[in-house]
Amino acid sequence: MILLAATGCGVYSFTGASIAPSVKTMSIQYFNNDAGNGPPSLQQTFTEEIRDYYQQNTSLEFVDNNGDLQLEGSITGYRVTPIAITSSGDRNVADRAGGQRLTITVKASYVNTKDETFNFENRTFSFYDDFDPNTTQLTAVEDQLIETITDQIIIDIFNASVANW
Repeated sequence: MILLAATGCGVYSFTGASIAPSVKTMSIQYFNNDAGNGPPSLQQTFTEEIRDYYQQNTSLEFVDNNGDLQLEGSITGYRVTPIAITSSGDRNVADRAGGQRLTITVKASYVNTKDETFNFENRTFSFYDDFDPNTTQLTAVEDQLIETITDQIIIDIFNASVANW
């Protein structure tokens, strides 16, 4: 009985989305890569994945522009940094990175035309994943790292927008 009441009113779903029944449509604009680096396909891949995530986890109709819910943003950071320096103990041998971290940062803006209290503008979402440059080249693991990182950023954006976390 409670299950029918929760799903029948259209306000709650098991994905955590909390969307008012008056909200019917959503538009997600293309996320440009303003980071200046990363693979050329990053912006297209991210945009497609975030659209897919919202489509799979909400019952909203997707429109090109002016949805009841509107999401837009850009990829603002893509950087690889050393996280652990290892020393050989020999002054003649250079210290080297024991680990590398790929960090991706996205800025997103969200508009709920039915309830402006949920809106946010230029909120930063960031996540990272690590790899060992001594055993693996970035190019060999980059696709997997990007997938892991963008999946988490998309979940974070989803939670901040329609899940209201």
